[in-house]
Amino acid sequence: MSIAVVTGAGSGIGRSVALALAAAGWSVALAGRRAEALEETAAAAASPDVLCVPTDVTSAEQVTALFAAVRDRYGRVDLLFNNAGTFAGGGVPVEDLDPATWRAVVDVNLTGAFLCAQAAFRTMKEQDPQGGRIINNGSISAHVPRPHSIAYTATKHAMTGLTKSMSLDGRPYRIACGQLDIGNAATEMTARMQTGILQADGRLAPEPVMDAADVAATVVHMASLPLEANVQFATVMATGMPYIGRG
Repeated sequence: MSIAVVTGAGSGIGRSVALALAAAGWSVALAGRRAEALEETAAAAASPDVLCVPTDVTSAEQVTALFAAVRDRYGRVDLLFNNAGTFAGGGVPVEDLDPATWRAVVDVNLTGAFLCAQAAFRTMKEQDPQGGRIINNGSISAHVPRPHSIAYTATKHAMTGLTKSMSLDGRPYRIACGQLDIGNAATEMTARMQTGILQADGRLAPEPVMDAADVAATVVHMASLPLEANVQFATVMATGMPYIGRG
């Protein structure tokens, strides 16, 4: 039996990944701030072996409690999909961004990701058999920004450094760490993509999207590899989105 922890599992990509892992035979711990949303994900899962743990990833105490609950239930952690994130402040020009909003985005997207990765790392290092896998949700913004997205973009660039450091530091303990950069998956967060979103040249234009289930299939593939193999970085995106080329 393989055990996965999915953060941000109450909606969007997190929900799709949790359901895909459950369908592939994983036992899944669902983490997120909203207990009701986690229960909705659990109700939709193909497997009854799902654990809901309401968690604010910005709280070190709550993240510690999350992984303690998973160990108490399952005895180990084989996979963390480090997915919780926020686009707060998106659309606000840099000169108008409230410092409190900046800090809130950093707290969730970067500090929250670190706290979850750290807790998973500790568990994977100490358990027997030793090891496990961490997959960070990096986003296309880990490579190129959208206009007026400085807080989100900065944290996703930082996620790449987190991934590389965790990958290096995990080698002695059979802990593999990779990153999945996602572009225009159809979720609540990206609904505006289909109606019109600001482009680099100042135009508003709709963009193609892809099904979040296609992202989930990529995570399941990365998770299914033996620990001797690692997808270090992968990009999965809507084929027609304006990412490759001159904008």
